Amino acid sequence: MPGMASHYTDPNEATRKAKLEEVEQDDSHRPPFILSYPEVKLLGIAGVGFFLDAYDLFVINPVATMLQYRLYGGHSLPSNLEGFMKAGANIGSVIGQFTFGYLADALGRKAVYGKELMLIILATILCLTTPTGSISPNGCLIYLGMFRILLGVGVGGDYPMSASVTSDRANLRKRGTMLAYIFSNQGWGSFMGSIVFIIVLECYRHVMDTKGEVSKVDGVWRIVVGVSLIPAFGTLYQRLHLPESTRFQESQRLAERDDAYYFDEEKKQKAEEAGVTVHEKPVPLGNTRSHSSGSSENATNDPTVVGAEEGRGVKGAAAVKKTQFMEFIHYFSEWRHLKILLGTCICWFLLDIAFYGINLNQNVVLQQIGFDGKTGTTDWEKLHRLAVGNLIITALGFVPGYYATVLTIEYLGRWKIQFFGFLMEALFLGIMAGRFYELSKPAFIVNFALLQFFFNFGANSTTYIYPAEVFPTRFKAFAHGMSAACGKAGAIISALAFNSLSKSIGTPAVLWIFFGCCIAGAVFTCLLPEVKMRDPDVVYEEEEREKRKLKQQSA
Repeated sequence: MPGMASHYTDPNEATRKAKLEEVEQDDSHRPPFILSYPEVKLLGIAGVGFFLDAYDLFVINPVATMLQYRLYGGHSLPSNLEGFMKAGANIGSVIGQFTFGYLADALGRKAVYGKELMLIILATILCLTTPTGSISPNGCLIYLGMFRILLGVGVGGDYPMSASVTSDRANLRKRGTMLAYIFSNQGWGSFMGSIVFIIVLECYRHVMDTKGEVSKVDGVWRIVVGVSLIPAFGTLYQRLHLPESTRFQESQRLAERDDAYYFDEEKKQKAEEAGVTVHEKPVPLGNTRSHSSGSSENATNDPTVVGAEEGRGVKGAAAVKKTQFMEFIHYFSEWRHLKILLGTCICWFLLDIAFYGINLNQNVVLQQIGFDGKTGTTDWEKLHRLAVGNLIITALGFVPGYYATVLTIEYLGRWKIQFFGFLMEALFLGIMAGRFYELSKPAFIVNFALLQFFFNFGANSTTYIYPAEVFPTRFKAFAHGMSAACGKAGAIISALAFNSLSKSIGTPAVLWIFFGCCIAGAVFTCLLPEVKMRDPDVVYEEEEREKRKLKQQSA
């Protein structure tokens, strides 16, 4: 399948490349991981969502611990409410990924991009208003959990939006690297979350440790959560004013041309049924790309498209938006396309069961290495040890794995990184599961760091990258949103079930379940093609041209 792009020569390729935006230009003499200024700027705009996603994923664990001291006198949170609070953002993410993914394809990236960041900002502010001194402790957790669902809608919406915005603009030679750079912001989000937690905690040391006012921890968690508003506000304007990409505009004109062709065919068929002979000039088969410069003013210069718009009018234009979902269904009704969508969805689902099961419940790991926040002479010291433990975990394996992907993805390819990443994750999960109570503290730290490394130099990165590269622009955002939503469904299962399963069957048994998920992920990776240097729009055009040729031959 990857060979289709390399063997097919687009007659308009030179013209199209000459009209690409600045960020789409390529200096073939530089390694893929060396970025130009426009690419760095795009990285800053699109990467914020993943920074915030990981920041939120990290801080919810120490926030939950701090709420123990503020609301429950240092005792554990109710397990069901703790699971709801941690799963809230993932529940919202499923909604956001489906919704924003569909809207990005139906209405355009420009019309939607930035709205998800506005939701993140609003939800974060509402989370900060949790009235810990006014309502019951359980009510506070429910309050916080509800607004974390809203936060998740925005975070989830960023997945298909940033993936589409980036892959639409990236040159084929650097597309995987750009997406890996965007996704690597997850590592920095977690790392900065641990740094901010330590800094704010140090600022409160005198009042909490010396004076013994542990209730002041209420200010610590609010500041830690509120810091995420800084990068969000910093990139909101750029997102709202980011222009539509050349590739997306071309895909829309191609869609209009296809709609015009099938509209004329339908009109001809009805005329023939009525006994009227219709002479139509067929849509050229060898030239499906528009020659326009990419501006919206030229979008209707094609006589075929103009004819279709005259025939359909304003109501017809509205109907085109309504048929986006049906076109999506029609495209994926073919097994060659559906199996790829199943591959991206199932692999992401299986990966997130293990990934979020580990990272949403790091206290279990921290307990094994002695940094779970249960040792120390004062409550402040316990929280400080917890913060240091989180920093150790993040620095050892979380961040480096992302950059191993950045540096190698254009050389190794996506398929190898994902397949062998799943196997390496299974290996280290198996070691942890089989020797959970026997591993020494240094051995456990090394094993866990390597697990984190291969999560990110593996399936955690490629499950995000694959849907952004393998699907045509016309359906990319919605397909990416569906794949990401399946991943978050796995994360929700882990968040809600991990604590209860650990208590009923034991943590090692849960780790064996994660082991099985990774083995299954490697198996389902076999449904996916290698997408290095593969242009999905060229493949899609070739498929559509073959369909029209067969239809004309059979007429």
